[in-house]
Amino acid sequence: MAVSRRQFLIGAGLAAAASSAGLAGCGSSSGSGGSTDGSADMAFTWWGNDVRNKNTASAVTAYTAANPKVKISQQPGEWASYWDKLATQTAGNTAPDIIQMDVAYIGEYGSRGALLDLEANGADVSKFTAGTVDSGKVDGKLVGINAGVNAAVILANPKVFEKAGMDIPDDTTWTWDSLMSTASEVAAKADVPTGVAALFPTDVMFAALLRQNGKELWKDGQLGFDAADAQQWFDLMVKFQDAKAMGTPSAMTEESTKPVDQAAIAVGTAGMQVSNSNQLEALSAAAGTELAILRFPSLTGKATERKAWYKASMLFSASARTKDPQAAVAFINWLVNSPEAANANLAERGIPANTEIAAAIKPKLSKVQQTVAKFIADIQPEITGILPNPPAGGGTLGGVMLRYETDVLFKKSSTAEAAQKFVDEVKSNLTA
Repeated sequence: MAVSRRQFLIGAGLAAAASSAGLAGCGSSSGSGGSTDGSADMAFTWWGNDVRNKNTASAVTAYTAANPKVKISQQPGEWASYWDKLATQTAGNTAPDIIQMDVAYIGEYGSRGALLDLEANGADVSKFTAGTVDSGKVDGKLVGINAGVNAAVILANPKVFEKAGMDIPDDTTWTWDSLMSTASEVAAKADVPTGVAALFPTDVMFAALLRQNGKELWKDGQLGFDAADAQQWFDLMVKFQDAKAMGTPSAMTEESTKPVDQAAIAVGTAGMQVSNSNQLEALSAAAGTELAILRFPSLTGKATERKAWYKASMLFSASARTKDPQAAVAFINWLVNSPEAANANLAERGIPANTEIAAAIKPKLSKVQQTVAKFIADIQPEITGILPNPPAGGGTLGGVMLRYETDVLFKKSSTAEAAQKFVDEVKSNLTA
């Protein structure tokens, strides 16, 4: 059973004012406790795919081989169940020592004292690209270290476009309307159920449209938009549905829970799909062809005006209750700063934030990862700052939005009514 935010907060017993240092010594985690001889027994959890799981296992093996007194148990998982499990573990004081964290939830865990102050325990981000550290800070403390730089993108399956007799669209000039028309055309001509998948089930593209309208998802720890902005997004979704540019309401809901190898674009049931740049390799492998990586659209048809951002693909955090904080941080430092870890992971978690490591692995990247690295470099003139992290309770926004989107698509609610309820519920989650 899923653990609600309120259950998490009560069960964890973590007051917002409690310090990570104070918590570190009073909980029971999987760690074996601090030691003076360099030994440690820790647990490491992450979500991912087959490629990431294999790479991470190789990295762990390399670290423990170089540090034979350190044991690291591996707890890989899938996104759909990862956060419920982590909430349960945190509530039961059994959170893993090292946690792969997402920007959507770092405010939730960090502001409640569930994450270790990494900087106070020796974290090293001295060689990180400017602007790639702040996404891991909550209330002025560094509680997550950027595992890799990526960007929100639209991927296109060349086989589907070839079947449709269409060229891959020019992503430097397209607008939301031309994305819709392209999606509608490719779905009809290639006879696939979905023109563009995952455009509406998540809040990423909503954030893009908001930015292009001069707003943000979050501002000063509060909602950065109102019901009228949400209605604009819901109205756009209805336009896509009416144009047959997206799949059925059921398909949209199902897509939000699928693992990478079952994604619509990977199995050939969609011409395009919203994703993150670092997922290009895994999705291309699943699709059996290299997918094309495209910018998301703009209002004006000018890529330089689409208000893009670099995103931490994910972060590495440590439980505030780990019994060996320094060992946990030492491993995180190794993950983000060592050539050995970089050789194991390459760019699967995104382009390394450490500039020296990024340069060192560039010649070793696969053809697909080279494409990602070039894309990340090419869009630099289009970047307009990072997205503000969600505050505590804000990580639920995407799931809440999907529920009201589904109501609209099944004609259970008007876009205006759904937008107001969506905004009201998200606001209530911030104060629950």
